[in-house]
Amino acid sequence: MKFADRLNNVETSAIRELFKLLGKPGIISFAGGFPDSALFDVAGIKSAVDEVLATQAGPALQYGATEGYQPLREQLSAFMASKGAKDVAPEQMIVTTGSQQALDLLGKTLINPGDKVIVEGPTFLATIQCFRLYGAEVISAPIDAEGVQPDALEQLIIEHQPRLVYLIPTFGNPSGATLTLERRKRVLELAVKHQVLVVEDDPYGDLYFDEAPPPSLLSLSPTVPGSREWLAHCGSLSKVLCPGLRIGWLIADPELLARATMCKQFSDAHTSTYAQATAAQYLQSGVMPQTLARVRAVYAERAKAMGDALRSELGDAVEFVQPKAGSSCGCGSRARVVRSATRASWPNARLPKALPSCRARRSSARIPMRPRCACRSRRLTWTGSARGSRA
Repeated sequence: MKFADRLNNVETSAIRELFKLLGKPGIISFAGGFPDSALFDVAGIKSAVDEVLATQAGPALQYGATEGYQPLREQLSAFMASKGAKDVAPEQMIVTTGSQQALDLLGKTLINPGDKVIVEGPTFLATIQCFRLYGAEVISAPIDAEGVQPDALEQLIIEHQPRLVYLIPTFGNPSGATLTLERRKRVLELAVKHQVLVVEDDPYGDLYFDEAPPPSLLSLSPTVPGSREWLAHCGSLSKVLCPGLRIGWLIADPELLARATMCKQFSDAHTSTYAQATAAQYLQSGVMPQTLARVRAVYAERAKAMGDALRSELGDAVEFVQPKAGSSCGCGSRARVVRSATRASWPNARLPKALPSCRARRSSARIPMRPRCACRSRRLTWTGSARGSRA
């Protein structure tokens, strides 16, 4: 059977393949940023489901608008306002089947074969695969502990004239880096100056441990005239509520949003109305702040356990910045050998055997290679749980 040529640009995600290990006893995977199912607010979600079926069964079980279930769009608008993006009306967003679909829709609507896109190095592997599927050449921009470096980013924009720039400014995946307030404003200024779309992916922004992060690019956009039309914002409930509902959203310029909505019509018609109604009811119930407080406290403890174990067991063999939020810790080997700007390799590294409550066999807990990835560091996550794991 002959397949489409565009499939030659991508390969199966190694991380997705590793997700298959989650059901095996004794396995604690640090490869994917999946949340701990023990922290899901099952009682709150059940209450929302019961209320939906009792009062909204008809619309919740029926076909819905491609743009999204209106009560959920209204709740998401209020949710965004509570985080500083106070001027996002329900009509300025569409609901997507996870934020991954939002990225896919951006790829469909914007990228032609041969176009260049700039991403952070390292960045979310699935995004690289998504953009490559549409024929993009992915360019890696350097980052440090304060996120992408604006001067280097501007030089890459000038040199490559990209179709878009993709960033995870807050608690990056896999680096854990957070873009400073000054750099955030600079990125918005670059978007206006060079008229290039900046895609802000923000699935982790609510997972801070102590001090809240700087405002999102979306929240800051009113302070940089003209930047809103050059900004697309992707959000998700997967990390803060549960990924099983598959609720994400895309906020963008009206023309881009209209094109993305058209492409979504062709893909899945609409995100599950049942899931959307459940999420809307959950947000309306007002329990999200308590859920976030509980999740933050647990993840903060696990992040500390991870950092302590890395320092005590691997010492000077690795370098990392102790995360203050999110679910990722970029951990680089001091002995790594970088092959090129877009491909790197490391020796297989075993996880510290002293990680608290870690019962996984060490031979099954190796950090995998990342073939054809623009990353220069490995990611460790502490959100997953197995047999009482604390890290």
